[in-house]
Amino acid sequence: MRISEITDFIESVASLAMQESYDNAGLIVGSRDTEATGALISLDVTEEVVDEAISLGYNLIIAHHPLVFGGLKKFSGNSSVERTLVKAIKNDVAVYAAHTNLDNMLVNGVNSRIASKLGLEDVKILSPMSGNLRKIVVFVPTANAEAVRNAMFEAGAGSIGNYSRCSYNLQGDGSFKAEEGCNPYVGEIGQTHFEPETRIETIAPKHLVSRVVNAMLSVHPYEEPAFDVYPLDNSFAMAGSGIVGALPKPENAADFLQRVKQIFGCGCIRHTRLPESPIKNVAVCGGAGSFLIGDAMSAGADILLTADIKYHQFFDARYPFVLADIGHYESEQFTKELFYELVTGKFSNFAVRLTKVNTNPIKYV
Repeated sequence: MRISEITDFIESVASLAMQESYDNAGLIVGSRDTEATGALISLDVTEEVVDEAISLGYNLIIAHHPLVFGGLKKFSGNSSVERTLVKAIKNDVAVYAAHTNLDNMLVNGVNSRIASKLGLEDVKILSPMSGNLRKIVVFVPTANAEAVRNAMFEAGAGSIGNYSRCSYNLQGDGSFKAEEGCNPYVGEIGQTHFEPETRIETIAPKHLVSRVVNAMLSVHPYEEPAFDVYPLDNSFAMAGSGIVGALPKPENAADFLQRVKQIFGCGCIRHTRLPESPIKNVAVCGGAGSFLIGDAMSAGADILLTADIKYHQFFDARYPFVLADIGHYESEQFTKELFYELVTGKFSNFAVRLTKVNTNPIKYV
């Protein structure tokens, strides 16, 4: 099995189109066409992780954090990134990362895994993406409308929230004149023809548009199908930053944070003043999520669990809303578990192992 088969599958779950503009998700080191001997899963890529992959005979590391974010001008080994990168290249170990693209997914995403660990219900994206949707409109003979719709749905179109196979259908008459050299599905060469047609409208994420259009074209009976693709400003409920959900029953704030500390193995939790009222609605964002403080309060969350909060940002939390920093590694550690379940669930006979290296650089006393 080639490395590309594994990475393509991961990207079918979390498309690279869903990553933030500053990110560097994808295959960072190695060739897509290399035969994969095994995959080691880690949150970060360090020299120790590369050594572990080498010792196992695995030539692929799947990580959450990209080893390289910006451009590198030297490979002299003066930084941990340079040393790790050189070691991976010398030993033919490919390095792949699914970062903010995996963070941003409602289903099988980093934040949805955090929400699951906390037992949150009725979860939804805290800050949905916008500008990610496209409306696809196609005109098709009414007799063929069902086949075209189904092909588009199977390719990923038509999902709105928890509803699938969504479309709008309008009946009308299409007209055309086939010129010499055409092979018309209906009508005669040189004559204007009117055909009962259905205008099908549906939506799809922009990264699926090509697939949906190709699926439509593959079953459309016309030589030259008429179709349009429109950009939409609508928010995309299935992807975005953070997640908010509800606890099965309200919890005392102090007791809730103690439970969080136990679940995530936190050395400590930094937080704002705790309210006397219980916690019910919980917002979460793995990694640095202080940019979501306002969104969490607007969504009616009682608390935001995230990491990397600066001193002055704690002042942005208006009591009784609680802002809690549980640690970057701690908040994202279950991403390894998510990777493992995805890859082994798809490739049951492929060697996959979770790293034994604790890559958290922060220790507590």
